[in-house]
Amino acid sequence: MNNPLQYPIGPFASPKEINPESIHEWITNIEAFPAMLKMEIQKLSEAQLDTAYRPGGWSVRQVVHHCADSHMNSFIRFKLALTEENPTIKPYFEGLWAEMSDAKTLPVVSSLAILEGLHVRWVALLRGMDSEDFARTFFHPESQKSVRLDKTIALYSWHGLHHLGHVKLVSGH
Repeated sequence: MNNPLQYPIGPFASPKEINPESIHEWITNIEAFPAMLKMEIQKLSEAQLDTAYRPGGWSVRQVVHHCADSHMNSFIRFKLALTEENPTIKPYFEGLWAEMSDAKTLPVVSSLAILEGLHVRWVALLRGMDSEDFARTFFHPESQKSVRLDKTIALYSWHGLHHLGHVKLVSGH
């Protein structure tokens, strides 16, 4: 059963069919994410930034810093997959990263700035890709599977909206 506090927009479902229209939509979502997140964050007090979006969940502050960490890792994975043949990527322990002092205490403006600059670069890269590029893969050692870049675009389109949903749970919007 879907827990709306954990998955406010529903869990990720890997797309069964991928076409140019869906890729365009996912890239548009990735492009819009930093501005949408910034708009929600501006409505919050410091106390709300340190409020968990659900019992046992991260604070909004941790969510924002997690998005920067996660999206930086994804951008690097794209670059690796576009320049190497099915490279093995380095996984990271996102839960442990979210518990580090920077994620728990730093102002969110630092990660918002990272997301704004990173997404400009990421979207430029995505828009410059062709169908052969979208079919390129990286190998994820945790799942022991090769992952296509077009499916990764779908995942990160969802990822941004998923965490935006968490912030909205705290902001009440």
